[in-house]
Amino acid sequence: MKKLILTLSILLVTSIASFGQKFAYVDTEYILGQIPEYKAAQTELDKTSMQWQKEIEAKYAEIDKMYKAYQAEQILLTDDMKKKREADIVLKEKDAKDLQKQRFGVDGELFKKRQELVKPIQDKVYNAIKAVAEKGAYSIIFDKSSDLTMLYTTSKLDKSDDVLTQLGYKSGENKAGSKK
Repeated sequence: MKKLILTLSILLVTSIASFGQKFAYVDTEYILGQIPEYKAAQTELDKTSMQWQKEIEAKYAEIDKMYKAYQAEQILLTDDMKKKREADIVLKEKDAKDLQKQRFGVDGELFKKRQELVKPIQDKVYNAIKAVAEKGAYSIIFDKSSDLTMLYTTSKLDKSDDVLTQLGYKSGENKAGSKK
């Protein structure tokens, strides 16, 4: 599959080049790393995620404690008491799993918070890339940090710093592979 994508990408670039169209690339990972608001959003997301993870781990530790106590006292309990304890443990476990899904699930709170904090920044970056593309008359701008594998790039085609300038930020000095 990757070979097919690579072959199609090479064919696309070759056909574009043969029609005299311009193309360039950006590294959105690098660009986002230079934006203080993005770093702050990531820090907030990480902090929230760790807080929620600790909360869930505490619930599982409580369940483990309940289970161990149940095992230790099991021979002393009546059948009705055993069933009640088992039901309590199962209910607690279900609650913990539900909380985990609510916080970290596909459309969970962390996903929504990421959308709230990061999406506006990503939209700004996209709009800046679009502006750079229009200003430079580029037909295509690839993203170096995405799944599209770029086997060779020349730094003169890298427009990441132009995007940062468009956004009003200074370009970083620690860019890997940059030789401007």
